[in-house]
Amino acid sequence: MLDIQKIRADFPILSRTVNGKPLVYFDNGATSQKPQIVIDAISKYYQEINANIHRGVHTLSQLATDAYEISRGKIQNHINAKFAHEVIFTSGTTHGINLVTNGFASIVKPGDEVLVSALEHHSNIVPWQMLCEKTGATLKVIPMNENGELIMDEYDKLLSDKTKIVTVNHISNALGTVNPVKYMIDKAHEFGAAILIDGAQAVPHLKPDVQALDCDFYVFSGHKMCGPTGVGILYGKEAWLNKLPPYQGGGEMIKEVSFEKTTYADLPHKFEAGTPDIAGGIVLGTAVDYLNSVGFDNIQQQELELLEYATKRLLEIEGLKIYGTAKEKTSVVSFNIEGIHPYDIGTIVDKLGIAVRTGHHCAQPIMTFFDIPGTIRASFSFYNTKEEIDLMIEALKKAQMMLS
Repeated sequence: MLDIQKIRADFPILSRTVNGKPLVYFDNGATSQKPQIVIDAISKYYQEINANIHRGVHTLSQLATDAYEISRGKIQNHINAKFAHEVIFTSGTTHGINLVTNGFASIVKPGDEVLVSALEHHSNIVPWQMLCEKTGATLKVIPMNENGELIMDEYDKLLSDKTKIVTVNHISNALGTVNPVKYMIDKAHEFGAAILIDGAQAVPHLKPDVQALDCDFYVFSGHKMCGPTGVGILYGKEAWLNKLPPYQGGGEMIKEVSFEKTTYADLPHKFEAGTPDIAGGIVLGTAVDYLNSVGFDNIQQQELELLEYATKRLLEIEGLKIYGTAKEKTSVVSFNIEGIHPYDIGTIVDKLGIAVRTGHHCAQPIMTFFDIPGTIRASFSFYNTKEEIDLMIEALKKAQMMLS
C-alpha cells in the first residue's frame, strides 16, 4: 500500500492553492505533475554538467554524454527493448509518430491501406492522413462501440494483404479504454503489416514490455509520466529503424558529408539530428527511476481504487452521463451533465480549485460518434486521493445548481 501523504509530499505543486482553494489536480491525462527529484535533476544538469553531447572531448561534454546515454539505457530496460539503439529520443509522442509516417512514405504505395482506430488522438490520425494523401494509400478506420471499445470482429475483417501498417493507442486519452493491443499486434503480423502503438496515455499507468508485445513501434512522451516536457521516446525494432530513411537532416545524424554524397550514422543517431533536449533526455531517466521506486503495481492499485470511487460518486449526480464504459479502463472518467455545456462546468469548478479538462480532448471523431460537443474529463494519478474526488463532487453539484 502506498503512503499517499508521503507521495504527495514529493510533488511541491500539490500544496499550492488556486483561487484561494487547495489545488485538486485532475488533468493528469494532459500532463502529470513533477516530483521534487525531477525538478532538482533539471537544475543539477544546468548547474553542473551543461554541455553539448557526443561531440566534445572536454570533461563536461563527456559527463553530459554519459548521463544522456545512461538515461537511454534506463529507458531500454524500462520498456524491455532488445537494444539501446532501438530507443530514439524525440520531442514527444507526436514527433515519434511523424517520424514513422515520414519513413513509411517510401514504403507505402497507391492501393495500400493504413488502419487507424476510432479512438485515436488527432496526433495519431492527422499524420496518417497526410501519408495517405502523399502516397495514394487508403486510410481505414477500426470502429468502436457505445462502450468506447474497439470492435475486434471488424478489425479482423479490415486486415488484408493490402494493410501496410496499423496504428492504435494503448489507452484512449478521451475515454480511458485499455485496448487489446497484444491481440491487435499478433493479428497485424499475420498479414505482414507493421503496427505502431501510441503509448502516451499508457506509460503513466503501466510498464510496456515491447518484446512481449512484439510491437514494431511504440511511442510516448515524458511529460505524462512525471518527466519534463519536450522529450519523448520512439521505440522501433532494429530491422524497421534500419529500413526507414532519416526524418531530418543535420548534425549528429551523419557519418560523412561531402557535396557529392552524404552517408548516415548508425542507430540511434540516424534519427537524432541536431542538438537534442539534453536535460530532458537525462531527466526522463530520473522520472522513470522515480515511478519504478513507487512501483507500478502500487500505482495501478491506487488508480483503480480512484476510478471505482469516482465512478460511483459521479453517478450520484442527477443527469450525469459517463462516456466510455469499457470493461478494461484506466483512471479516466469522461462525463457530461444534462443540459449544461462542459466548458461552463469546467470554468466554475476551476474557481473552486478543481482542475479538469473540458472539450474534445483532441479526439473529435469520438465526440462525433457520441454526438456531443465534448466532455468534462477527470484523469487521476497515483498521488490523487478520494478526499479530492469528494471535493470535485461538491464543486460539480454547485456548478450544476448555478447553471441549471
